[in-house]
Amino acid sequence: MKGRYAAAAQPRRLATGSLLAVALFSMVLPAGAGKADRAEFDRLHAEAEQARKKADSIGGQWRDTAKFLKQAKAAADAGELDKAMKLARRAKDEGELGYRQASSQKGNVQIPSYLK
Repeated sequence: MKGRYAAAAQPRRLATGSLLAVALFSMVLPAGAGKADRAEFDRLHAEAEQARKKADSIGGQWRDTAKFLKQAKAAADAGELDKAMKLARRAKDEGELGYRQASSQKGNVQIPSYLK
């Protein structure tokens, strides 16, 4: 009989241990952890703008990259830093991908014979 009751108590001990771990971890985190701050946004926005310019220098800027940067700036000014960070990351990713795409296709473009 002892084995049956011990097995039933096992999930309860695991749940209690998990709850205790979450409680202790939340006390260790500083207030506002996980929230974006303005300095972090400004750094990311500058990196995204640099990536956009680099892609544009070889003709690889994607259509929406500048729009995302503008929307990110407006969201940050409105105090929506999480939304602003998301848009700035998207713009940075597009800038980097646009540069890679343009540089990989640079020598591969051929003019069709009907346009010659």
